[in-house]
Amino acid sequence: MTETAPVITVSNLIKQFGRFAALRGVTAEFSAGKLYAILGDNGAGKTTLLRTLAGLNRPTSGQITILGAQKFGDICHQVGYMAHSSLLYDEMSGRENLDYFARLYGISESARCTQAIRAVGLDPDLRRPVGQYSQGMRQRMSLARALFNDPKILLLDEPFSNVDIHSATGMVHLLANIRDQGKTIFVVTHQASLLDGTADEFIWMEAGQIVARTLDLQQTARTT
Repeated sequence: MTETAPVITVSNLIKQFGRFAALRGVTAEFSAGKLYAILGDNGAGKTTLLRTLAGLNRPTSGQITILGAQKFGDICHQVGYMAHSSLLYDEMSGRENLDYFARLYGISESARCTQAIRAVGLDPDLRRPVGQYSQGMRQRMSLARALFNDPKILLLDEPFSNVDIHSATGMVHLLANIRDQGKTIFVVTHQASLLDGTADEFIWMEAGQIVARTLDLQQTARTT
């Protein structure tokens, strides 16, 4: 794959849940080193698209190519995913959570877990169970869980939800730094203004389709 080739290509992607089509023929290409903000009303298909790229939803039809592979299992270790829910174990500390997931990835370097926790502004030595975290702390730890394996593709679903503005701004700066390392980032959000001036492209979805792709948030609003 050359440097100019897209890292993700989707072609006529359709995802149905029974009779409901959550994705309706999505076709798009996405480049390395870009931060994409995915916008749209509830039910527009944003999370379904993200989960399908993350290998959690099997497409009803259509094709996805990620990092040159069409089988997600071939590149799954190069993808980081942060769901709208934290996907953390409440009875374990944040560090214990990351150590557990690191073992699943076959990662033995504990420094990588420490670095990921510190990167999101949390203390790796905090022994408090995640169940006692504030919602904002849970969100940041969930982001650390998506980051620790140093993925090339980062898929984030509402990462700023219930996070105070100071912490959210810090998360945006962190994502910008990760993007600048050549990683590709997708952020589904209802707080698009946080990414104004940082996102490389704003993608607006409606009724399971991409209806606009623009370079700035104001242009997105005018287009839609």
